[in-house]
Amino acid sequence: MPRDRVLAIIQAGGAGGRMDVLTRERAKPALPFAGVFQLVDLPLSNLANSGITEVWLSVQFQGSSLEEQVANGRPWDLDRNHGGLRLLMPQEGSGSLDEDGFAQGNADLLYRIRDQIAVEAPDVLLVMSADHVYRLDYTDAIETHRRAGAECTVVTVRAPVGDDPADHAVVQVEDGRVTAFDYKPDEPASDLIATEVFVYDPRVLVEVLDALHVELANDPEADGEPGDTGLGDFGDHLLPRLVERGKVVAHDLGGYWRDLGQPHLYLRAHREMLTEDQGVLGVPGWPVLTRQPQRRPARVLDGAVLDDSLLSPGATLAGTVRRSVLGPGVVVEAGAAVLDSVVAADTVVRSGAVVAWAIVDTGCTIEAGAVVGDADVPALDDPDLVTIVGKDSVVGPGASLAAGSRLEPGTTV
Repeated sequence: MPRDRVLAIIQAGGAGGRMDVLTRERAKPALPFAGVFQLVDLPLSNLANSGITEVWLSVQFQGSSLEEQVANGRPWDLDRNHGGLRLLMPQEGSGSLDEDGFAQGNADLLYRIRDQIAVEAPDVLLVMSADHVYRLDYTDAIETHRRAGAECTVVTVRAPVGDDPADHAVVQVEDGRVTAFDYKPDEPASDLIATEVFVYDPRVLVEVLDALHVELANDPEADGEPGDTGLGDFGDHLLPRLVERGKVVAHDLGGYWRDLGQPHLYLRAHREMLTEDQGVLGVPGWPVLTRQPQRRPARVLDGAVLDDSLLSPGATLAGTVRRSVLGPGVVVEAGAAVLDSVVAADTVVRSGAVVAWAIVDTGCTIEAGAVVGDADVPALDDPDLVTIVGKDSVVGPGASLAAGSRLEPGTTV
């Protein structure tokens, strides 16, 4: 039998405000992960390994940072004449106010491109976010969807330790069918959450989006701004309406899944990767593919200390690194220490400096004797305790950044 034609849409999202200075000048899915990857590499690799070759990447903020990273889809064999990778940028002058410009949420985005979806006419529409770490053969979720004759299939997982279910959509399931969908509830009914991977019947999706748009436009209590459809995120109106129709089913991810949308969760996920691959990295036959420049091998010099850490190509280590990730080209000089941190590409940590419970972005210099963060203030459970240094910043000799400090990109202190 012929296979269903699948169109995948990766929603790269808007400004990642919760990641603070790390997303001032880049789309959140362009954030580095595990030293040698970017977050967007994960869904693109899952798609490539699942054999799905029609992919739209929707970029609402700092699109150039992702455009360079995805390189027209070459690393994932998506630079092809038929299908392949297509970047969707906000459009002006192509339709009404509520079809032009920046979307006001991921359901609003689907409404704005509904005509393009209808013209493409896939058998199945696969929609996902781009800031989560997991491994999934999407064809398994599509098979669940097909067998159930579903209008929508929600990929679910139990909320990981340290991740509050109230930050997600909480799902209730009976005999495989989704009976309730509560978006970011104050009091979650369970710890079963939506992973933000959805399989849709595209015809039903367009029909429901159009109906909701009409209802919201005629709602006298709606107070949206001009150009805002009011559809918001998938959990505001779209999924609750689909659940009401009774044909939404659940597909259990059954493995590792992490949301990296907050600084402490970003640190926690890296920490979980330090000593094992979590069934995501290094899986035979399921590579995580990326576009990265070639670098020399990492170099560990005499006297260096390296414990439970990830060391990327091009890095040079002469100091102490414990429970941390060093990106490509990072230099840690003799007498310097990096503890419980993520240090991105081409950053230099000079002799005598200490970096602790921190995220240091690309191209920074931590000068001799500087202190970034506090080794005695663990930050795995509180986003406000993670110290973050924006890209191309300089922390001067002997300077100190207290736990939870934020340094804007390009700053010198």
